[in-house]
Amino acid sequence: MPAPTARRFRPSRRATLFMLPCLAILLGLGTWQVERLGWKRDLLARMDAQMAAPPVPLPAGIDDPAAWEYRPVTVTGAFRHDQTMPISARTLQGRLGYELVTPLDRPDGTTVLVNRGWVPLDRLAPDTRPGSEPAGEVTVRGLARLPVDPGWFRPAADPARNTWFAVDLQAMAARIGRPVAPVYVDAAAAPAPEALPVGGRTIIDVPNNHLQYALTWYGLAVVLLAVYAISQRRRPEENSP
Repeated sequence: MPAPTARRFRPSRRATLFMLPCLAILLGLGTWQVERLGWKRDLLARMDAQMAAPPVPLPAGIDDPAAWEYRPVTVTGAFRHDQTMPISARTLQGRLGYELVTPLDRPDGTTVLVNRGWVPLDRLAPDTRPGSEPAGEVTVRGLARLPVDPGWFRPAADPARNTWFAVDLQAMAARIGRPVAPVYVDAAAAPAPEALPVGGRTIIDVPNNHLQYALTWYGLAVVLLAVYAISQRRRPEENSP
């Protein structure tokens, strides 16, 4: 009985035409993630540099709001506590509560929205937290912020009932009846940890999984090549359509 003929790599046209565009897509996705990785690293480096800078007064006119994101700033003016807008469903150490966004009128006539911080559910009313609404001119230190895209699952605000789930500069400006700065300020934490509202509530969550994604796409490309190479090994007598 003759020995079987050794298999050789003899790819079929059909398999090759299927493999090549799939390989191009996988390599393209991997390369795109590598490019995104570089962009994300630059973004995080800029954010770190912004947050490490000394605080500066927030100017009256801001041409490029994005350039002020996470910038330490100070704002001076008088709070309009009667127009505070509570943001619902905010937690602190497992406790549910609100974050209080209050307009601050500055001497130059401009208004800045300030997220003064968190209060528990049962301390929303001002009379439950004496001394928490400073009168007269104050200077607030914090981080300049841009509103976050609400996404699909966040409930809609109801300005008429003063019900909010995120900072919405345009809707909040309409409620208080005057224009506001194109950024708002997350107030820094107060020296006394028990003071209400609890400031320093800036949460920075910028995931950087692009390297993992790139390795995944490149790994799938390697698997595709391996499957293609193994499956297309044939004996000379086998047809290769």
